[in-house]
Amino acid sequence: MTAAGGPDRYVARVVGDFGRRYIVAPADGRAPQAAVRRGKRDDVVIGDLVVCSGAGDSAVIEAIEPRNRLLFRSTSTRTKLLAANIDLVAIVYAPRPTFNPRFIWRALLAAGAARIGALVVLNKIDLPDAGDAAARMRAQLADQGATTVAISVRQAPGEASAALLAHCAGRATLLVGQSGMGKSSLLNLLCADARQRSQEFSARLNVGRQTTSESRWFPLAQGGALIDAPGFQNFGLDHIAVGELARQLPDFAPYVGRCRFANCAHVSEPECAVLAACADGTIGAERYAFYRDLAQELRR
Repeated sequence: MTAAGGPDRYVARVVGDFGRRYIVAPADGRAPQAAVRRGKRDDVVIGDLVVCSGAGDSAVIEAIEPRNRLLFRSTSTRTKLLAANIDLVAIVYAPRPTFNPRFIWRALLAAGAARIGALVVLNKIDLPDAGDAAARMRAQLADQGATTVAISVRQAPGEASAALLAHCAGRATLLVGQSGMGKSSLLNLLCADARQRSQEFSARLNVGRQTTSESRWFPLAQGGALIDAPGFQNFGLDHIAVGELARQLPDFAPYVGRCRFANCAHVSEPECAVLAACADGTIGAERYAFYRDLAQELRR
């Protein structure tokens, strides 16, 4: 396939992002190849459709095609692109290591802001000391309208595969989660050649496993793809307006607009419907603390 702008140009999918060095899969079916961005710009992300020139291991990314969706995290000083042109974000957590509920809540907010569907995956339910915290978290998320599944990749791989593919088949799905939650095991379960292809990508670009940024796109046999990204601990949300935060939280949204003041911040205002819901236990204390702390963070 040639792209507008010259017969030597072609469209490709970015299937490996190693931080300024990439693997691209041409749309015409040729084998994936290494590529660099023209001008050394840092604006390409996994999942991008790009216009390339050159071949072999000397391809150059000339331009980025318009994206239909883009997931990113942001702080006051930096924006980190995570994936483009995806249909679903699968947020993976587990009883061990100890998971952070706020990471899950932040990831759900980021997906909602980007208009991307979300699936919360509770992994490692086979652990003998799993306890109730992870199960309670799943029940709370379901009450808030989130789609969830509970699986054991190790103990019941067939059931886990079926549960995941019911949501991921035919869709481009980005895996996110704190380190150690089992994303790699999940990826290897659904993509049998994931480890081999990862080694091939690393060898082609002459990079080791401990790269600063390493994201990869793996096609699913059932259609769609899984996108593996490095684990991280904090999901910055500086791109969300503080005035819209309560509306983006499904357990807060029914009370927004029912306060005495139209611009209520839901902190100490009289006749605040959100604070009333907190007082009667409809909104949990942990969720309200999350809202209060994130609102303060976004106001800085």
